[in-house]
Amino acid sequence: MAQEPFHIGILNLMHDKQATQDRFEAVLKATNYPVKVDFFYPTSHYQGRSVPELVRSISQPLTLTNLARFDGFIITGAPIEKLAFSAVQYWQEVQALMDELDRLAIPQLYVCWGAMAALNHFYGIEKRPLPVKYFGVFANQIINPTPLLTGLPSPFWAPHARYAEMDWHQLQTVSTIKINASSADGLLLLLTNQQRRQAFLFAHLEYEREALLVEYQREVAAHPENHYRQPLNYFRHPALMRGPQFKWQITQHVFFLNWLHQLDAYRHQTEVEE
Repeated sequence: MAQEPFHIGILNLMHDKQATQDRFEAVLKATNYPVKVDFFYPTSHYQGRSVPELVRSISQPLTLTNLARFDGFIITGAPIEKLAFSAVQYWQEVQALMDELDRLAIPQLYVCWGAMAALNHFYGIEKRPLPVKYFGVFANQIINPTPLLTGLPSPFWAPHARYAEMDWHQLQTVSTIKINASSADGLLLLLTNQQRRQAFLFAHLEYEREALLVEYQREVAAHPENHYRQPLNYFRHPALMRGPQFKWQITQHVFFLNWLHQLDAYRHQTEVEE
């Protein structure tokens, strides 16, 4: 184990700010690695209006200075898959952050929309709308082994919750990107570019047991006129929408443990090079 705590930066773009921060802190600290986490918000998201008090109280405005102090950085998902990247208010700010993380060779973990954004920005990969939201807990299979998936069976469970997928044909033209795992339905789970210390995770492995239910209830409350399918393979009693199951608990623990273990390896590699 590392003697010094890992310093992790997280750009929190999720709708439920406090819950997202609680989730990432919980899964990172459950690895038993010493971890310090700093959360950020994109300042351009609040142009022309005040930053909400909750956001200001639990996170910092994003700045590109002093990023070198981080051992790893996470860009979360965001409920904006239906928007073109150029239509996202904070797109240029996120692009600048990604470029600086890449320049400094800081290990990057991009989650859900964050993964879509990074693949588009760095490699020009387009996202495609799905016919319906891919929502629930699904079996996933390892295609190309990676240390991030070491210790997991194949298949393994993971929660997916998104309206878009990346263009597979375009992905397969980028030789440095490995498609490491996909769902049994043929949708992306994990891609990596080891040379650039990048991981692209399409499942919300930070979610706790109740998170998919909360997401479903939030969408229904926001747009009661729409019909939303309940998360699949999730409830013990689907007809009653009761008994959410934490099928991905092992996957969650193993993945984040492996990610921090990889950060430890990168840290030692940097020390040797210096």
